[in-house]
Amino acid sequence: MAEKQFKNPTPTVDCIIELSGERIVLIRRKNPPLGWALPGGFVDEGEPLHAAAVREAREETGLTVELVEQFFTYSDPKRDPRKHTVSTVYIGRAQGEPQGSDDAAEARTFPLNALPPDLCFDHGTILSDYLAYKRTGQRRKI
Repeated sequence: MAEKQFKNPTPTVDCIIELSGERIVLIRRKNPPLGWALPGGFVDEGEPLHAAAVREAREETGLTVELVEQFFTYSDPKRDPRKHTVSTVYIGRAQGEPQGSDDAAEARTFPLNALPPDLCFDHGTILSDYLAYKRTGQRRKI
């Protein structure tokens, strides 16, 4: 009898990097899907989620991020058009100006009231939830 094959979602992380002056860091993706996104990516085997968030942020923005809290986990099977991913989102803080590298064509800061419209994945939803959390202290309901 053949062993059952499982298709499991892939773990990812995203990081909302806060800078002084009510700004956050976004990257413009070099690879499809194209557009602006939170710094983040796939978790390596044997890597804790929080370490992956710090690593991905540094690789894509050049910033050393101090994680402040785990924000929420997003798991809609349609959140990534490439395959089913589950992303744990962190809120972190950093200082300095980001520099796009790795798979980020560009990294820039944006005021919270002037985010770009062409956000990838479900990052528009994530940032909407984040803005509501900043305003009310309430997290997204499950």
